[in-house]
Amino acid sequence: MSSKASPTTDFERELIAAGSRFVIGVDEVGRGAIAGPVAVGVALIDAQTTNLDAFPTALRDSKLLSEKQRVTLIEPIGAWLTGSAVGFASPEEIDTKGIVAALALAASRALNTLLETEGLRSAIAQDGATVLLDGSHNWLQEHAGGLKVVVRTKADRDCAIVAAASVVAKVDRDNLMISLASQHQAFGLEGHKGYASSSHIEALKKFGPSEVHRKTWLTKILSDGVLPGLETSDEG
Repeated sequence: MSSKASPTTDFERELIAAGSRFVIGVDEVGRGAIAGPVAVGVALIDAQTTNLDAFPTALRDSKLLSEKQRVTLIEPIGAWLTGSAVGFASPEEIDTKGIVAALALAASRALNTLLETEGLRSAIAQDGATVLLDGSHNWLQEHAGGLKVVVRTKADRDCAIVAAASVVAKVDRDNLMISLASQHQAFGLEGHKGYASSSHIEALKKFGPSEVHRKTWLTKILSDGVLPGLETSDEG
């Protein structure tokens, strides 16, 4: 696998050669944010119909691209892929279930949406699919609907199918955060997209958390104690 920032389909070809007609790339976006949902993107290629060399030449891990570059890539990514989907888990689900369980929930929603494509479930059952997950921890296997999951560090950088999933997820989540910004204008969500920027933290200090904030995360990030609206009570 190339060590360069530009991804390839080398590893996808290995998975196909090992017997999987389909490869499904998976990547998450928004895991470290303090507001808004976590998003998981899934992107699928079909060895029988996808030209593995035809992914967009500008494709990179979403973190290596500007917002404008990501948006520009959506159409050519869609033309290359057989299918894609994005699943979300809400701030409330993150607070109550924890981030890893929320990631799995978002991924299962994305996979279910993807597999609703006509004929895809039966084709996968007949010809096989492998899920390629970015990272070092297989948090997805129990929620992958019986599909085999392969975990690969830096897959979002090195594997085109995972890079595509990362861009699709990032653009969808950014668009959602921009829409939420109009409902919560004090926080500037359209700029930082829910991450802990200095302006975001200052707004939290002034106004306290909103319904889109991950409330269980906030006291760990801010060093000056409990925020307005997060005070605990002896009455429970």
